Parts: sequence; C-alpha cells; structure tokens
Amino acid sequence: MSNQQIKGLFTKHIREHSSIYVFVFVLFLMGVIFGAVIVNSMTFSQKEDLYFYLSRFFGQVSEGKVATSADMFQQSFLHNVKYLGLMWILGISIIGLPVILIMLFLKGIVVGFSVGFLVNQMGWKGFLLSFVSVFPQNILMIPAFIIMSTAGIAVSLKIFRQLFLKKKSTLESPYQFFVKYAIVLGVICLMILAASSLEAYASPGLMKSVVDASGGK
Repeated sequence: MSNQQIKGLFTKHIREHSSIYVFVFVLFLMGVIFGAVIVNSMTFSQKEDLYFYLSRFFGQVSEGKVATSADMFQQSFLHNVKYLGLMWILGISIIGLPVILIMLFLKGIVVGFSVGFLVNQMGWKGFLLSFVSVFPQNILMIPAFIIMSTAGIAVSLKIFRQLFLKKKSTLESPYQFFVKYAIVLGVICLMILAASSLEAYASPGLMKSVVDASGGK
C-alpha cells in the first residue's frame, strides 16, 4: 500500500468518525482538567513529599546523572507501545470499549497532573519545565492516543453492530477490515517512535537548560 493510499485511508477514517473524535478529545480534555484539579486537592504534606523527590530529580538532571538517552528511549517506547497495543487489542473485543475510554481518561489525568503540579509548586519556572519536559513528546503522543482510541472505539462498535444488530458490511471483507486496523497500529507505532525520540534525546537537554538557568532551584 502506497503512502498516498494510506493518507487517503486516514482522511476517510477521520471524516467517517469525526463525531467519535470529538467525543474522545473532550474525554481526554476532561482527564487533563481532572488531573489539574487533583493537584489542588492534595494536602500540603503530600505536595511537600512529592516536591522533595521532584527537586532531587531536577538536581540529578542538572548534574547529568539521569539515565542514558538510549535507556530512556527504550523505556518510553516500550511503555507507550504496550499501552497503545492493549488499546488496539481491546478494540477487537466488545467488552474492551469502556476500558479504552478509561485508559484515555487516565492518560489525560497524567498529563494534567504533571503540568498542574509543576506550575502549582514552581510557578513560571514550573511552566517552563512542563513545556520542555511534557510538551515535545506529547505533540505526537496525544494525537497517537486520540487516533488509537477512536479507531478502537469504531472497531468495537462495528463488531457490536455486526454481532448483535445483524448489520453486515458489504463494502469490505473481514480481512480488509483487519488490515486497515493493523495499518492504524503501524502508523501509531511510528508516531510513538518519533515521540519517544523527542522525550529521550531532546527533553533532557531542554530541562537541563531550564534548571541551570534558574540555578537548579
């Protein structure tokens, strides 16, 4: 399948499932907001304990004592591929639809909490740190999660309609249907590959620059 055909396939996919994309995006955004709200609901001692470990981490970043970029890349890539791979598998199973939604919501909570805590504890410096440590990889990571969630939900709903509502599709065979779904996973893996590269090779240097510029405090 050529690049033009893949591009056309994704354009058609987005057009046909625009309503699901809107729902998924709103759900993710709710997760981000909920994650930020959690920060404000933490007690002072909880914030102090977490900030202590965070300060130690930034001290290690300033001293260059963090894990190697290769190790960070491997950990990030494997973690996210496993997470998204599970969402892909859940899309094939009918009972997996609510789990996909929960997993997407949890991803939003992690992003919202990470940014919210840094800004809450460190103000402007926290905003800069969240920008260089969270933003670069999530340029690709968040779209990957939204696309995978939408594709999984669409597949799950289609299987449900065919099994229980007896609506048979005459436009494509099960093989063609599965191949298209597998292509989505392949493209997602490429996006995660690029995102993990940014997280491992770009973010640490940017974080070190911010920490050093502020005196590591």
